This record gives sequence, structure tokens and C-alpha cells, in this order.
Amino acid sequence: MRNLIIKLFMLLSLSVVTFFSLADNKSEQKYVAITAIVEHPALDNVRKGVEDELKDNGYIVGQNLKLQFASAQGSSANAAQIAKQFVANKPNVIVGIATPSTQALVATTKTIPIVFTAVTDPVAAKLTPSWEASKTNVTGVSDALSLESQIDMMLKIKPDAKNIGYVYSPSEVNSTIVLKELQVALGKRGMKIIAAPAQRTSDISTAAISLKGKVDLIYTTTDNNVVSAYEALAKVANENKIPLLASDPDSAERGAIAALGMSYYDLGRQAGKIVIRILNGEKPGDIPPQVGNITQLTINKKAAERQGVTLSEEVLKSAAKIVEK
Repeated sequence: MRNLIIKLFMLLSLSVVTFFSLADNKSEQKYVAITAIVEHPALDNVRKGVEDELKDNGYIVGQNLKLQFASAQGSSANAAQIAKQFVANKPNVIVGIATPSTQALVATTKTIPIVFTAVTDPVAAKLTPSWEASKTNVTGVSDALSLESQIDMMLKIKPDAKNIGYVYSPSEVNSTIVLKELQVALGKRGMKIIAAPAQRTSDISTAAISLKGKVDLIYTTTDNNVVSAYEALAKVANENKIPLLASDPDSAERGAIAALGMSYYDLGRQAGKIVIRILNGEKPGDIPPQVGNITQLTINKKAAERQGVTLSEEVLKSAAKIVEK
């Protein structure tokens, strides 16, 4: 009987120690830094998703969480400076939103955990050596999309489309990767891509105008320069009756007829889950990179009217969201 009491006492003591250890873990302030290459609706939604995931899992700013954010305002030089500043501050985790910001982080530290998000191909961008667990300080969530489904969308909106315009920034790795992949995918269907490079945000309108009379529609990805100036691109599409399609759902709110793409808020939530795993003790190098798992079709009926397109009932019924502006 005496031995039983001793064992029960020891078990109870161990439980109390474990409880207070976990409580201390949760109450200990963690430090998460977030940086984005630029601020626009898609990337803002990613950031909000990360922040909401942290909050919903008990990480409260001012209590047990220090949260810092910095935008590079579209400048790679700024991204490099932010990376140096963040690394010097030694946060528990740094979140890189979009490829240029994450590349700057990876070039700056090989020890502080980095979680990327809104990156199309982390391998081509040299963030990770493969899609397997990297055994480095880097992991994250890609926004890579099936190009076949994108082409299917193009043909549902414009069934006779043959020449696809592509406005992009040559300095964005994501955009150049998609360009090459689209050339191959469209070629298999007897279609071709006509690229219009725009190095700066101010070049977007000129690049779009250069496609007038050459293309059946213009397709855009999550190129940060293009998305930052999307209203200017939509204005050209409206004035010249060129159907404008996108892979960023927020672009449909800003003038594209249709956008089939990731829910960037949910992409952020997915990245936030990885951040929490790391805060709870997992190593980033043991977590394989993931791909966003929620896509949606958004339709803008007014944009279709402005760009001279009649949308079929099939397309309208398949939309997760219809914009009427």
C-alpha cells in the first residue's frame, strides 16, 4: 500500500511539472517577423491569414507574441536591408511573403527559421534544394497552380482563343517560370503566348497596349509589379476590348473578367500553421514545403461587359464568387 501511494505521488508530481512546463512554454513571449516585397490585396491577405492563425492558436500580440512587419515597397534593395535588420533582431521565425523577400532572407541567415509563402517554385528560386524536407532553416507554402486548369478557364471565357498575351516583370522568378511553362502547355493545344515584359510598375500600361491587335486575351499571374498596377492594366483591357484573365482572385475585384487561383488568405493560414509548428519546437528542415490547397474561381460580370465578353451559364455556375462592379 505504501509503495502504491509513493508511485501515485510521483506520477502526480510529474504531471504537475509537465503542466507548468507547457504553461511556461505558451506564456513565454515568441517573436515572429514578417516581410513582404510589396503591399497589395493578395499579399496583404497572406499576411492577415498568418496573423489570424497565430491569434486563433493562442499567440496574442502584446501578451505572448511580439509581431513585426516590414514591406520592401517593391524594392529588392529594401528587401535585403529588411532581411539584415530582422536577422540582427533574432526572431523565433521569419515569414517571407513572395519570392524576392524570401530570397533576401535566405541569403542573410542559415540558422533562423524561415517560412516562405506566395512563392510559386521554391526550388527554381533556390530557396530549397527540392520539394522534400530540406534539412535547412527553410520551409513554407507555394502558390503553384495547375496551368492546365488555367488554360481550361481561358477557353471557357474565350473558346476561340489562340494567341495569349502575358504581361510580366522579367525580374520576378515566379513570372519567368510560368512564362516558360505556359509556352509548353499552350503549344500542346495549338496555342501560343505573346509576352510583354514590363520591368517597372509604370511600364504596365505600355506593355499591355503593345499587345493590341495581337492577342485574343491577356493573362496575368501573381506578378507583384503587375498586381500593384492592376487598375492601369484593366483600363487598357476595357478601352481595347481585350479580355483580361488572372490567377489571383483579388484581381477579379480590380478589373479581370475571371480569376482562378489560390485563396491567399487561406494560403496565409496554411503558412501560419507551419510557423506554429516551429514555435512549438519542430525544425523547419524537417517540414517539407507544401502547396496551397484551396483554389477558387471569381467572376466579374461588369468587367466582362466592358471587355466585350458574354459569360456562359456554365462559367457563372462554377464561380465561387461573382463580383458586380
